Amino acid sequence: MTLRRLTIALAAGAAWALSAPTMAAVSQEEANKLGTELTPVGANPKGNEDGTIPEWNPTTMKGDKTGEYPSHPEIDADEPRFVITAENMDQYADKLSEGHKLLLERYPDSYKMKIYPSHRIVTWPEEILAATKRNATSCEFRGPDDITNCEVGFPFPIPQTGAEVIWNHKLKWRGNNARRYNNQMIVQQNGDYQFTKIVEDVTFSYANMNDPVPIKDGQGEYLRYLSETVAPVRLAGTFILVHEKVGTGEAGRRAWLYSPGLRRIRRAPSVCCDNPYEGTDGHQFYDQVDMFNGVLERFNWKLLGKKEMFIPYNSHKIAGPPTKYADLAQPRHLNQDLPRYELHRVWVVEAENKPDLRHTFGKKVLYVDEDSWNIVMIDNYDHRGEMMQFQEGHYFISRNILAGATSPEVIYHLNTGRYFLTALAQEDQPIDSTVTYDDGYFTAAAVQRKTSR
Repeated sequence: MTLRRLTIALAAGAAWALSAPTMAAVSQEEANKLGTELTPVGANPKGNEDGTIPEWNPTTMKGDKTGEYPSHPEIDADEPRFVITAENMDQYADKLSEGHKLLLERYPDSYKMKIYPSHRIVTWPEEILAATKRNATSCEFRGPDDITNCEVGFPFPIPQTGAEVIWNHKLKWRGNNARRYNNQMIVQQNGDYQFTKIVEDVTFSYANMNDPVPIKDGQGEYLRYLSETVAPVRLAGTFILVHEKVGTGEAGRRAWLYSPGLRRIRRAPSVCCDNPYEGTDGHQFYDQVDMFNGVLERFNWKLLGKKEMFIPYNSHKIAGPPTKYADLAQPRHLNQDLPRYELHRVWVVEAENKPDLRHTFGKKVLYVDEDSWNIVMIDNYDHRGEMMQFQEGHYFISRNILAGATSPEVIYHLNTGRYFLTALAQEDQPIDSTVTYDDGYFTAAAVQRKTSR
C-alpha cells in the first residue's frame, strides 16, 4: 500500500474509530509485525523511495546517567542539504506544517529552515521494547482519558485512533526519575526577553523499570512532578506539585500550588488545560508543557494518517552548551541559523474542540514523529479557524538512557509577534537520571515542610 493510499484509508476509518466505545487490542498476528515489518515500537523501518528518508538505524547506549548534554558527533558534523525560504517554499509546501508556512510568509527577510540529511537513530531500552509488544495485544482504549491493561512500554504501537497516538507521547520512557532545569524566556518583538529559572523533580511511575505502576481498570498514576521557581525574585519560592493519573476530574490529575505570598500549599484544580502556567504571563498553558500533556476529553481526536514532513530533529547542538540563551532570541522568531530540520514520517492527528467543553483552541493539528512517538509540531487554531499559535519542539535523543526529549520548545504567539521558549538547560546542568525520591517526597506536606525551613 502506498503512503497516499494508507493516509486515505486511515482517514476514512477515523470516524468509526472515534465512535467505538472500546477499542480492543490488536491481534497477535498484527503484534508479530513489531520487530519485523515494523520497528519494535511501530514505525516503518524502511526508507522512502527516493532515499531522502533512510532506513531505521538505531543508536547504542553511551554516556553517564548522572547527566550529559545530548551529542552525536557524526550527525552534528553534517552540513545542510538546502535551505527553505519564502522564495522557494512553494517547492516544498506539501512537506511543511501550516505554522512553518505562515512564519516563512510573515518574515520573508529573516525566517528560513536549514534542511539537513535525515538520520533515524531513535531506540529504547530492551525492557521498553518488550513491554511495548505485550501492550499491543493487551492495552485497550476505552475513551479519550480511559485506557487499561497497559504496563511500562508504549501502550498503542499500532494505533487505531488519534487519541491512542497521543497516549504514546504521554507515556513514553524518560528514565525512572529525573531532575532537570527548565529555564524559560518570553521574547518580545524587538528581541528583548524575560527570563525564568525553574528546577523540576519527576518520578515516572508508569514507564519505570524499577517499580512500574500498571494502568488497569481505569486506575494508574503515571508520573509525579514537583517544580520550584528559582528566579526572578517576584516568582521565587513558587512550587507546583502534580500527581498525573488516567482519568479526568478527581479521578485524574491532582495538583497543588504553594505561593510564597500566602505561605501555604493548597489544592489547585486550575493546574489544567488552557489555564496559564504560573509565571509565564499567559504565554504557555498547562496542557502545552511537553508540547501536549493535558486531558483529552475536551477534543474529538482524528487520526489522519502518516505524512513526510520537515521537522526539527537530531537537535543536539541547539539543546546543548554550544548554544547560549542569548543566541536563541531574535526579534519575532527563534534565531533560525541554529535549528536543524530533517525529513521524517510523522503521524498527523487532528483535534477539534467539543462545543460543551470549551478550550481556547478550536482546533489543533499535531505532528508526531513515527520513530519516537514524540509530538514535534502543533498548529493551534482559534474558533474562527485562524491560526493562533504554532508550537515547535526540537527533538533529540539522550543516548545515556536511550530516551528522547525536545529542547527548546517554542510557542509562537502569532497574534502578538511574541514567542515563548521553554525546556532550556544549556547554561545550567543536564538532566540527572540517577536521582531517587522517597515515598513522601511528592506530597503536599513535604512541600509545606520544605518551604517552612
